[in-house]
Amino acid sequence: MGEKRAVFLDRDGTINVEVQYLSRVEDFRLIPGVPHALQRLKDAGFLVVVVTNQSGVGRGLYDEAALQAVHDKMHDELLSFGITIDACYFCPHHPEHALGDYRIECSCRKPLPGMLQQAALDLDIDLSRSYMVGDKLSDIEAGLNAGCRSLMVKTGYGEADASRLPAGVRAYEDLLEAVEAILELEAEGQHKKR
Repeated sequence: MGEKRAVFLDRDGTINVEVQYLSRVEDFRLIPGVPHALQRLKDAGFLVVVVTNQSGVGRGLYDEAALQAVHDKMHDELLSFGITIDACYFCPHHPEHALGDYRIECSCRKPLPGMLQQAALDLDIDLSRSYMVGDKLSDIEAGLNAGCRSLMVKTGYGEADASRLPAGVRAYEDLLEAVEAILELEAEGQHKKR
């Protein structure tokens, strides 16, 4: 088991404004408050790890080079605020709608916990002391399936999914509000898997 604490973040609708099948760097826009939220996490000693389903690659809508360009844009924008993401994982697969080798039943597509588990191995993360934040039910379930505590944000698709949350999982207006809740839980020593 790892020793480090992490906050896993979905990308689209959590970090950046939701754009269906985002593949153009000019369409990438940070959600207001995200840089401050990430700085708060870094200051508290958390690793920040992005875990994102990107079936647009598997569907042939864009290639991995276009996806990498968007990730580079995200890194550059955050770096302009002095913030670095510790790692970024993506799943290009889809069991039904992908093409060729991308059409598989994988363990990395959220709600399965494969990306979080791989990050835990790569970065020495203790999943039981970590959090998952996202705007979709699949993000919440991925965190729970990995043994993390999950929080939903209402940005992106979160407003629609907030009414279907598992018991004990709360929805917050945005990433900054979710981060403040994480820091309060940590200060109170109340981190529990839910």
